[in-house]
Formats: sequence, structure tokens, C-alpha cells
Amino acid sequence: MKNKFDLITGVAGFIGFSLALKLLKKKKLVLGIDNLNPYYDVNLKKARLKILKKYKNFTFLKIDLTNDSILKKKLNKKRIKSIYHMAAQAGVRYSLEAPREYIKSNIIGFFNILELSKTKKIKHLIYASSSSVYGANKNFPFDEKNSCTHPIQLYAATKISNESMAHSYSSLYNLPTSGIRFFTVYGPWGRPDQALFIFTKNILNKTKINLFNYGNHTRDFTYIDDIVNGIEKIGKSIPKVNKKWNPKKPNPSFSKYPYQIYNIASNRKVKLTKYLDILEKKLNMKAKIKYLPLQKGDVPDVRSSIKKIKNQLNYNPKINVEIGISRFVDWYKSYYNK
Repeated sequence: MKNKFDLITGVAGFIGFSLALKLLKKKKLVLGIDNLNPYYDVNLKKARLKILKKYKNFTFLKIDLTNDSILKKKLNKKRIKSIYHMAAQAGVRYSLEAPREYIKSNIIGFFNILELSKTKKIKHLIYASSSSVYGANKNFPFDEKNSCTHPIQLYAATKISNESMAHSYSSLYNLPTSGIRFFTVYGPWGRPDQALFIFTKNILNKTKINLFNYGNHTRDFTYIDDIVNGIEKIGKSIPKVNKKWNPKKPNPSFSKYPYQIYNIASNRKVKLTKYLDILEKKLNMKAKIKYLPLQKGDVPDVRSSIKKIKNQLNYNPKINVEIGISRFVDWYKSYYNK
């Protein structure tokens, strides 16, 4: 594996950047690709890249994954060991406004990554799924064994599709794939469309916060460092053919083919109003709140089971929301000179 890259797609994004930084610090050879999509502030993405480019073991290529010919051409001579596919059109609410972007990025882009993985004969494809795949399911806590056939927005439907597409390639080409269902990731360098970012900005600017479902949402908020630690553990655990899988009672979390699905979460249910209360205390400011009904496409309650990743890979989330929010606010104030 000497002189082979770990390829990270979406490397200028929140999770891709955080993962790349950890691998680079461990002297891994990282090849990062991103199209610098303007879905949110491109300057934030460029600032992340500026940090990564300080490492000599980092190479960056600006590539749109939906352009198959350019992808093949630019990666033709690159030796790749593993692919961490973190690129996607993110955001639940935006999928109601621009559904075509999700088909383009999350379906066509993912298909091109699968084809690249097959052609390059990579050792392991690790890809981002989402807790949104649990959809209308109310069987708490969400377990990888649960059925995920009732998505309530297109974003979730594209992620379910990714998991199915990955399984087909694991079956047809013996390609080891691991899908990761992330649960409400937050922390420094986070996305501006996420609740913590919006809440912090609005409180500091003394503008109103829209609190949907009257603040009664619950989430399994997961700090970015815990997410990256989990991804790293999954990356090292290459799926193998599993003869214990029972086709008469199929468990959707793994397969007889080299395929696995994992939740990564904090395993702590937090109400959104509690989350906001912690933020107010950290900022020493009160939020101006506009209470609104549940928004279309939103899942009101989310709670994860992390038994699988804990038992199989010794995953242990460490950062609680009080510490995580405090670290985010410190970063936010530093980055925006507040």
C-alpha cells in the first residue's frame, strides 16, 4: 500500500475536511477532491482547504464528480488505496427546493464513484449515508437492522439508493463497501445551514431564530471529533464475505457479500430547546425566537443505537453537547472575529 492515496471526496466540506486533517496529521497520503459547490459560502470551503494545503502529504484536485470523463482523466494515473466518499448535495430542506441537484450529485456522482472503485480495484469504499434514511420509522432507538423503506424527503431517498447501489457492487464485483449513517454532526468548521451555526449567528446579530415544531425536536447531536474517530475505525475494518447472513431472515445492516452499514452517533437524545439553552448560556445572550409548526420533510424525533459500531469496532463517543457547543462558539467567534 506504500505511496497509495486515501481519496476523500467532498474534502472542502465539513466532514471531509475534518477527516482529511486527522489522516494528514497521521502522515497518511491524502488526495482530496471537491467541486466547491456554492450551496453555502465558498469562502468557508476555501479556508478549510487552505489549512489542508499546508501539509505536504495532501494533494487537491477540483473535480465535479458528476463529470465522469474528467474524473477518469484526472485520476487515471493516481494510485488509490481507499475511498472515503463524503461528497453529496447536503441538506434536508433544500431538497424540497432543488430536487434535481440531489439526483445529479447523490445518484450520478455516487455511481461514478462506484465505477471508479471497481476500475481502480480499491480495497475499501467508505461512504456517507444519513440518519434521514430511517424516515417515517418510529421504532426507537434507530438500529441498522430496522427497515429503511419509508423516506419522507428526496435527500433520504438518495441516501437509501446509495446503500442499495453499494450493495449491488459488493455483490457483482466483490467490492468492500461500508455505509455510514451520520446523526446530526456539529462542531468547529461546521456547515452554515445547520441549526447551531444559524442559532449562533442570529443570537449574536440579535435577529430571530425560527424554531420549527415549536422546539420539540429531539436529536442525537454528534460532535465532529467523535464522527471522525468512527469513520477512521470503519475505514480500518474492511468488510468480508459473511456466510452467517441468513437470506431467509435478511439483516439489512450487513450481507453475505462484503457490505456493512453503521450508525455513528453520540447515543444521547437532546431536545432542541435544551440545545438552544446551552448555547444561550455559552454566549451569555438570550435568543429571540419565532415558534413555528413542523416543517415538511423534517423528522421530529431522532435517537440512535450504536451497539453495532461499539461492539464490533470499540467506538466510544466522548464529547457531550455542553463541551461541543462551547468549542463551536469559540471557533465561530475566532473565525468571524466576533
